[in-house]
Amino acid sequence: MAGSARDQRRLAPEDARNAAREIRAQRVRAFLFVTPLLVFIGFAFVAPIASMLFRSAYNPTVAELVPASLEALAEWDGEGQPSEAVLTQFAVDMKRLANDRTSGQLAEEINRNLPGTSSVVKSTARNLRRVEDAELASNGAALLLEANDAWGEPGIWRALRKAGKTYTTGYYLTALDLEMTRDGSIQQRDTQIYLKLYGKTLWMALIITLLTLVLGYPLAFHMAHSSTSRANFLMVFVLLPFWTSLLVRTTSWIALLQTNGVVNSALIALGLTRQPHEMLYTQFSTVIAMTHILLPFMVLPLYSVMRGIDPSFMRAALSMGSRPIPAFLRIYLPMSLPGLSAGALLVFIISVGYYITPALVGGTDGQMISNIIAFHMQQSNNWELAAALGSLLLFLIVALYWLYDRFIGAGNIKLG
Repeated sequence: MAGSARDQRRLAPEDARNAAREIRAQRVRAFLFVTPLLVFIGFAFVAPIASMLFRSAYNPTVAELVPASLEALAEWDGEGQPSEAVLTQFAVDMKRLANDRTSGQLAEEINRNLPGTSSVVKSTARNLRRVEDAELASNGAALLLEANDAWGEPGIWRALRKAGKTYTTGYYLTALDLEMTRDGSIQQRDTQIYLKLYGKTLWMALIITLLTLVLGYPLAFHMAHSSTSRANFLMVFVLLPFWTSLLVRTTSWIALLQTNGVVNSALIALGLTRQPHEMLYTQFSTVIAMTHILLPFMVLPLYSVMRGIDPSFMRAALSMGSRPIPAFLRIYLPMSLPGLSAGALLVFIISVGYYITPALVGGTDGQMISNIIAFHMQQSNNWELAAALGSLLLFLIVALYWLYDRFIGAGNIKLG
């Protein structure tokens, strides 16, 4: 008996080690199963966001184009004309950029800090391209001022030094309609552009969310309380937009809302108006088209939750003397809030970042912040400002989601 007890004590640690190895093996197998998903998330989601955040504060273009000039300019006090050594070094760099055909990049970067200087940089590069290196080394300052007397003004040199910073918060300040003064303080810009766009985007997204809720809640309620055949039949019409190209759905609204379109023609034919109304390329057209496109994102979460609500709850409330509307507000509505919350959050977040529909039917009046981000990426080539605008939009959405989850989320819903 004593020997058997000793054998059991010897086997117990070995069994524990075997069990631990088996648990580790199961964890490794589980991790290997999710590795492709983690790689995809890292490649398609984390990496682009990290790149956008980095790009919004990192701009080495000018520092790489004229490093010697920026080093010479570092000792300048910001007042008056820089020293002849600075002007000479910049003249040498300008000729090099002209030969490398990269002076246009420098012109774009300086012009963003001091509008109107792009032509100054390009014309100076063309004039200095034909000058001999020896002459530039000995008389570069005079030749630079002769090419364009704007180089005698301190403003253009301050713009050059500002553009030469590798890491900067300037793009975030611009995205918030702020600017930094010469003494380092921050003040509002005279013209408010981006803050108004952010406000208009949030307002339009809120209207779209409310419209999809008003239209989608009764439809989801009817589908949830209909027979299976009728619910499936209605679900086909809900899913039908997903089977149609987004471009086709958007351009169909152009045909409906244009001056001589279907809506105006019908209003004139019915005698409701004498002149066609300008409905296309407005905020109205953007809201209507996006409400139509995003309506299924509201209906589907609502329907999935309402389908699981037992109808006997409402019947019990009514049988106990409650009126239909109070019973609905106190019993059914709280039980459907998870679907309502999910649909509202989904529609709101999608509409905030929507691009194609506002670009096609919104015109100037109906554009959203996503259209301005696309403009800076595709036309003005100001990727850093586009990244800053996109980063602020991301922070805004995360903050709104935190507030939503903190005060209105499903965890805060109390029945009864």
